[in-house]
Amino acid sequence: MCGICGGITWSPKHNLDEKLLQRMCRLMIHRGPDDEGAYVGDWSKGQVGLGNRRLSIIDVEGGHQPIANEDGSVHVVCNGEIYNFRDLREQLVRQGHELRTRCDTEVIVHLYEDRGIEFLHELRGMFALALWDGNEERLVLARDRLGQKPLYYYRDNERLVFASSIKSILEAPGIPREVDREALHDYLTFQYVPHPLTMFRGIKKLPPAHYLVFDKGEIRIERYWRPEFDEDHGMLEHQCADHVRGLLQEATELRMISDVPLGAFLSGGIDSSIVVGLMSRLSKDPVKTFSIGFEEKKYDELEYARAVADEFRTDHKEFVVRPNAVEIIPELVRQFDEPFADSSAIPTYYVSKMTSEFVKVALTGDAGDECFAGYPRYRAVKIGELVDKMPKLVKGILSGAGWQGLPASVEQKTFRRRVKKFLAALARDPAQRYMMWISIFDEDSKRFLYTDDLAAEMADRDSFAFLKQYYDMPGRTDFLGRTTFVDMMTYLPCDLLTKVDVTSMAHSLEARSPFLDHKLIEFVATIPTHFKLRKLKTKHILKRAFGDLLPECIVKRPKMGFGVPIAEWFRKDLADYVRDVLLDARATGRGIFKKKSVEQLVNQHINRQADHGYRLWALLMLELWHREFIDSNS
Repeated sequence: MCGICGGITWSPKHNLDEKLLQRMCRLMIHRGPDDEGAYVGDWSKGQVGLGNRRLSIIDVEGGHQPIANEDGSVHVVCNGEIYNFRDLREQLVRQGHELRTRCDTEVIVHLYEDRGIEFLHELRGMFALALWDGNEERLVLARDRLGQKPLYYYRDNERLVFASSIKSILEAPGIPREVDREALHDYLTFQYVPHPLTMFRGIKKLPPAHYLVFDKGEIRIERYWRPEFDEDHGMLEHQCADHVRGLLQEATELRMISDVPLGAFLSGGIDSSIVVGLMSRLSKDPVKTFSIGFEEKKYDELEYARAVADEFRTDHKEFVVRPNAVEIIPELVRQFDEPFADSSAIPTYYVSKMTSEFVKVALTGDAGDECFAGYPRYRAVKIGELVDKMPKLVKGILSGAGWQGLPASVEQKTFRRRVKKFLAALARDPAQRYMMWISIFDEDSKRFLYTDDLAAEMADRDSFAFLKQYYDMPGRTDFLGRTTFVDMMTYLPCDLLTKVDVTSMAHSLEARSPFLDHKLIEFVATIPTHFKLRKLKTKHILKRAFGDLLPECIVKRPKMGFGVPIAEWFRKDLADYVRDVLLDARATGRGIFKKKSVEQLVNQHINRQADHGYRLWALLMLELWHREFIDSNS
């Protein structure tokens, strides 16, 4: 695991030397505290450079980067792990390549020599990489299939600069720090900035499963993989369950390859419990497990995590998150580089911090919900499909006056509130309905907040377009299957995997998830949705595959989610804090939001007239980001 950076220039105005690479690298020292390396070379029109900070996991002594091929014409830096590197290494040696290390990164340069850009299809792992081919004067940037590792880039008429961190890109002279208003508009909807945008105008994310090629002055960006959701393997349910079990066990075993100590995050949910159970069967020693809890009982899962730890006799450790977590908010803002409003980053940060004190690698259960239809909202999607088949009169009654008569609830997680939100969206088509369910701010509520100038500027921008591009891709016709695909392409990389990558790397901890193995994902894409969601029960096929492995209380428990009691914190311990920040003259003077509208949200929430916890958190992180990255450099 590493941080990478570099770029290519074709103007004498910009000097891409080793000192710049060192400064860029030092801003990512938490990503790679063990080693630093750089390569600087010339090409026909300017300079090229690659930099690396390394967290040593495989071949601790010999894996220094950048790594070159035999004649030094190809150099590579890579952030991540290539889990099938041993098989690839043996194949390359048989073909006559000379490999000088046991490091997984070295296989990349030799695969590229043999297959060109097609080498990406051979890699089984998580990665963001940069490769320079001096003979062809070609720079290749690539990101793994599911987007576990980040890669940002900036391009103008004279240079291309890239890095694992936006801060490192901003270290290059002359790169502007301007807010991208379209990114801001989308952020308020999703609680993250969707790719390819970032909150900085001109700096972009390379989307998952894409590569960027700079070839003799020309740049092209292409997708190289996506799961095909339009096939059906034809297996019976028990055969499907057996195959899922075999693939997930293999994926877990691959992710246990390490030359340093490893452990696992254990939430007490079914996904992380399966991973811990498989690790226990594959390990001679007790697995080290780490869990996070809350004082507020309805958010606390520690009793379930303990049940799993007891079942598999793990070496278990726990930490309880309290409202004084506000102390780490400035650190979260600095680490994420752009506004990020998933409040579960708080416990993920703490569990990463605790885990890093004992191991350098932690396995997780990330992507289990997207793979096996695990979110409660997928039940709503299925019910919505059934309602759409009802007579128009019945549907009209349900989606009209039927929901308006329900009494209000100020708590986000109550059944009554969820039913009201479900019914309120029924009149829309299925994709827009889903968008309404998952939005933090919808289009109307954003315009209620905006100043007149910003509202006019964003009049024609619809954040739904980000999801629609994936809904419109060819694939399975049932809407639930398409929705799990959309979440896998959007919410998973932009929110969940970003959160885990940033918070774990903040503590120099590598996080690996067996559920993100692309061979498992490709099979999961062919599983009929009625195997995943059976009679509105989520993860049916996964529970069948691993029911004998887990304690019964884990298999039968309802999903809780990795929530944070942020709404209560904002009404009690953090009430003054959120009011002081959001209604401060700096915040209200930015020309983004109307003070009266923000004040109304704050007052309604604190007075328990409504639950705006998620919305206030999004506004808070946006304002603190401005202070950290825009105000301090203006």
